[in-house]
Amino acid sequence: MKKIISLIAVSMTLSLAAQAQDLTINIAMKNHQFYPSLIKVPANQKLKLVVTNMDSNAEEFESASLGFEKIMAGGTRATFFVKPLKAGTYNFFGEFNPATMQGHIIAQ
Repeated sequence: MKKIISLIAVSMTLSLAAQAQDLTINIAMKNHQFYPSLIKVPANQKLKLVVTNMDSNAEEFESASLGFEKIMAGGTRATFFVKPLKAGTYNFFGEFNPATMQGHIIAQ
């Protein structure tokens, strides 16, 4: 009986640890576009956005709805931590090329 209780406790601990981890989303900036430009995530989940500027030119990765902006030199990578999102749509864009660099995160 003690072994079963121990296994249940370990299982619950592992499950809670997995839930506490951030969901990692990789976004590439290339040819003045985002890849992917539409990202669907579970609502109420913390996110880790890893953004890579694959172009040689600098770009500003920005999102008013997520609360961040960062100028990224060509060939660099940046990580952004996003608090759990309520259901809805959150926009991000490239400040230097706003006509072609539009993206959306949909929390559902």
